[in-house]
Amino acid sequence: MEELTISVSIADRPYRMTIKRNEEEIVRKAADEINKNIKHYSDNFAFNDRQDLLAIVALEKATIAMVNDNNSIEADHNMVSTLSEIDQMLSENLDKE
Repeated sequence: MEELTISVSIADRPYRMTIKRNEEEIVRKAADEINKNIKHYSDNFAFNDRQDLLAIVALEKATIAMVNDNNSIEADHNMVSTLSEIDQMLSENLDKE
């Protein structure tokens, strides 16, 4: 996979990074999303410095990611359970024939 060096700005600081070419759009959108969240918290809450803003945005994004992971795990368990039930019903019906 071809790599690409890009620069993204987060909280008015540039960060150079080497990424896979097919990840560029996602990385740039992620940086934009972080900056939008920083602006939202800066405009609506009393934070004294960028470190506080970055910390609260990181906490928010990590919380969302963990909730999504838990939901995904639960959905996987439900799907496995449903598939097991279907398999059991099919096996029982095949045994009757």
